[in-house]
Amino acid sequence: MKITANYKNLTKAVSVVEKVVSRNPSLPILNNILLKTENGRLKISATNLEVGINYFLGAKIDETGEIAVPARIFSDFINSLNEDKITLTTKNTILNINTDKYKTQILGFDPKEFPIIPKIKTDIYSVIPSKILKNSLSMVLDSVAVSETRPELAGVFIQFNSKQLILAATDSFRLTERVVEIKSKQDNYFILPRNTVVELIRLLGDVNNDINIRYSDNQVLFSTDEVEIISRLVDGNYPDYKKVIPEKYISRLLVKKDVLEKHVRLAGIFSSNIADIKLSCNEKNLTINAKNSDKGEFQVVTEAVLKNEPFDISLNYYYLLDGLKIIPTEHVIIEYTGQGSPLVLRPEHDAKDLTYLIMPLRK
Repeated sequence: MKITANYKNLTKAVSVVEKVVSRNPSLPILNNILLKTENGRLKISATNLEVGINYFLGAKIDETGEIAVPARIFSDFINSLNEDKITLTTKNTILNINTDKYKTQILGFDPKEFPIIPKIKTDIYSVIPSKILKNSLSMVLDSVAVSETRPELAGVFIQFNSKQLILAATDSFRLTERVVEIKSKQDNYFILPRNTVVELIRLLGDVNNDINIRYSDNQVLFSTDEVEIISRLVDGNYPDYKKVIPEKYISRLLVKKDVLEKHVRLAGIFSSNIADIKLSCNEKNLTINAKNSDKGEFQVVTEAVLKNEPFDISLNYYYLLDGLKIIPTEHVIIEYTGQGSPLVLRPEHDAKDLTYLIMPLRK
């Protein structure tokens, strides 16, 4: 292989793919990235066996070829340079890196040892603007279960129908549902692993193009002309979370989001070891209380507009903050649905595209 690449484009590509490189002592090849010429471009690949990324980079290709090189060494070296162009050549399993100032050799590995990243060649299933996909995944991420005790909850449930894309996540303590108006060719659904969601959010921050989605039985591909991210899917059936979302409310509260968020943070300082705070609502005000035998007590009164009956409820303040930060409007609607039933947060103006539920604490 002999290629010449633009320095800035090369460093950007490496920074994208190296994040999924696995520090795996039992499979050392996973500590590497694969450099390969393909269809007139340089393809840089990395995988941790759950997620794989391919980044396609325009380059002057004098000789085709491929090599696997240690990701950390390669990344650290090229990021320390400040050159216009970099020439990469290979001889057996040695990568030569040449610039106007530097001549360097990195010991690589046989590319045949590098795991095969699957190719999904099915038709494009749906096309989504990158910002919409990133924002939607970011909204539901906090509700994904971190524990693998129930593997189906350790991912985001993604459902396509002819008019909508629906994303949902729950750890059984809180639940988020996001609905986006997007057309798809047919109805389908799958569970996307949490690690893939994190990588997609990170990757989409630098992407402005539409994202093409292709889907097979146990894998999904998100791609643009430059980059592909391929992920395995979570086996299992996602619970029927729709049954948990209350159809009616007993009381509804409208409160300024930023003020509520500030007061909840202050109350959290005085919460107990279960992170509990108490919300008490009447016709004109929302009162937030917290009490800790080792720290003291806290109370604050916030202006709010209540519809229907006053209510009291105890919540985990971390979960409440996670819900408030994803509400995109100046005010937040809080729906009380009964004792022992979830508290519901929504954007103002009765928007139905975002729903956040918190299960109350029982004392």
